[in-house]
Amino acid sequence: MAWVFVVLAGLVETGMAIALKESHGFSRAAWPIAFIMLAIVSFGLLSLGLRTLPVGTAYAVWTGIGVAGTAIAGMIFLGESREIGRLVALGLIIAGVAALKILDH
Repeated sequence: MAWVFVVLAGLVETGMAIALKESHGFSRAAWPIAFIMLAIVSFGLLSLGLRTLPVGTAYAVWTGIGVAGTAIAGMIFLGESREIGRLVALGLIIAGVAALKILDH
């Protein structure tokens, strides 16, 4: 169950990053509120996962999911670059996150 919490926390972190971008420096009222709420949920889920998982592994997986998810969301919803080099780099991040999960004892 701890891994479910960490994966969900990483996915929520993706929403948190998009909300931060859309807040335009906290100048648009709804987006900073969404950012704060998502941050609370993401950190809360991460803390539940950390009850049983090693902090280094859980944190790396959480941030890796957040990084990859945010980059993919940026490509899909914000028109960010989809160059092959970026896609390869994302694939490496995802492979690293998967390896950390697989190698966890």
